[in-house]
Order: sequence, then C-alpha cells, then structure tokens
Amino acid sequence: MSLSTMIRPAIIAHRGACGYLPEHTLQAVELAHQLGADYIEQDVVLSSDGIPLVLHDVTLELTTDVATIYPNRHRNDGLFYAIDFTLEEIKLLSVHERTDRNGNRVFPGRYAGTNMRFQVPTLAEEIALVDQLNQKTGNDTGVYIELKRPEFHEAEGTDIYSAVVGVLSDFDRLGNDPRTVIQCFDPITLMRFKSDGIFRGPRVQLVLTENDPAMRGDFESMHTLSGLEQVATYAHGIGPDVASLQTTQSEPSEMVRAAKKLGLFLHPYTLRADSESLPGVNFAALHKKLFIDLEVDGAFTDFADKTRQLLTQLGVKT
Repeated sequence: MSLSTMIRPAIIAHRGACGYLPEHTLQAVELAHQLGADYIEQDVVLSSDGIPLVLHDVTLELTTDVATIYPNRHRNDGLFYAIDFTLEEIKLLSVHERTDRNGNRVFPGRYAGTNMRFQVPTLAEEIALVDQLNQKTGNDTGVYIELKRPEFHEAEGTDIYSAVVGVLSDFDRLGNDPRTVIQCFDPITLMRFKSDGIFRGPRVQLVLTENDPAMRGDFESMHTLSGLEQVATYAHGIGPDVASLQTTQSEPSEMVRAAKKLGLFLHPYTLRADSESLPGVNFAALHKKLFIDLEVDGAFTDFADKTRQLLTQLGVKT
C-alpha cells in the first residue's frame, strides 16, 4: 500500500455529518455522502451479543436516552456500557446530540430538531448504506473504521478485531483497496492487522498528544522520528491531533517532518467550524495552515461541505 493509492487530500466526515445531525447515525452518513465526503468515519464498539455498533464511546449515556429507557442498567460507576446490552435492546434507544456528563449539549448550535428519530446503527448497516449510495450516485465514497478501546473489549472477554474483520469479509472489503481504512489508537491491534494479513487496506495509527495509562500506546514516542519508525512497520499513516503538528514557533513539528520522511500519510483530527481546534485560529485559517503550510494528506472534519469549499478556494481540491 503506497500513499499514491489514497485519495489526496482526503475529506473525512468525522462521525458522519455530525456538524448538522447527531453523530454516527444513518441520517448523518447519508448527509455526509451528499456533502461530498471522500470517506465517512465509523467508530466501532461491541454489543453484548458481539455485534459491531457505530458508537464513539464504549458507553451510551452521552448520546442516547439509555438512562431513561434502562434506568437501572448502569454499572457501579454510574455509566451505561454498550457491551452490557444486546443489539435488540440498543435498537430501542433514541440517539441525540452529544451531551457532557451533566446533560449539557457539547455543541449548543448544532441539531436541535425533535421530529426525527435517530438510532445507533451497526457497522454492517453503515457500510451497506454507503455501498447503496455509491451505487445510486456513481460516487466511490470510502469508509474509515476505528476500533474503539480494544483493551477494554479484551478485558470484557470479547474480540473486537475478529468481529470487525467478519463484517468486512461480508462486504468484500478485506482486499488491497484504499476505500476501506482501518484506524486505531492501539498499536497491538494494528500490528495484529499487519501480521494476520487478512485485511490488506490502509492502516492508520491514531496519536494522542500525551500518554494515557489506560491505553497501550506510547504516544509520546510517536511524536519523534524513532517512534514513527516503529509505527511505519505496521501502519501506512498517522492520525494526530491538529495541536501536535506545529511547534510553538509555528514550524512543522518533529512528528510532521518524520512522517513525511518515512512516507506516512497525515490525517489529523478534528476540523470544526463552530469551535476552535487551535486557539486563535479560525476555521478557514486552519485549512490554509494544514493543507498549504503543512501539506497534510487529509483531515477529519465535522463539516465536509465547508472543508471542500475551502480546499477548492485554496486550489488543493476540485
């Protein structure tokens, strides 16, 4: 797999068209497709019966009405874990705009409608929808799948890797095709994709700004040439936070320079028109900084249409 096989620059619809509709819903997928995304992202967790769901968190309370429908099904920490519910039970929930732990909307200016019901989709449902939309429109929009918290799933006695590979097999998406991308924060899982050789598409190492004791990755080392040399043995690209791309002197960070030297493509996260990804840098200026100054290969955006418009104005997207 080489960089030349990837769409460039790639507009990746972060959780679908989540700037306009509740994240990771089939309606948000369809809108992201209409808005011209090159890829649509799916975050995947498992239900208790082993079904890959498209859900950003391993818990349900921040984006669904689970606390109302199943008020007594939380664990001792007060959280409602998707893996404690069957798919049938999860399908009874309604999805809403993301809230914080206190029930406040994270993005107050986003979707506030009440007439449409949104559900938690399965990975199979999302891929099927993308395939149907591609067939109808003649587009070739890809899927960009993140396996969430493999360490958590392993502790729960489940194998999210095998579950996701099973779905990809059902849709004939295991081959050397840049339209199906696998991403993960967990290097062990990405190494498993490499060593097993079942999935032959692009693999992306997601990178935090600092280490997290709950996760297996040494993310701080991934900001260096030596760390990315290791990443390059099992991944084709990296997905860092936009805050990691420049030094305090506004020069390309060591991570950026190392990625380019090693041939790793750069897909940073996340571009939002309604909040700053970098302090003091507005949405339009951020696109220039990323795509002109740093020459990234794509980015995750909550507003695929606005990103496409800006990239067209900058002359880097048609």
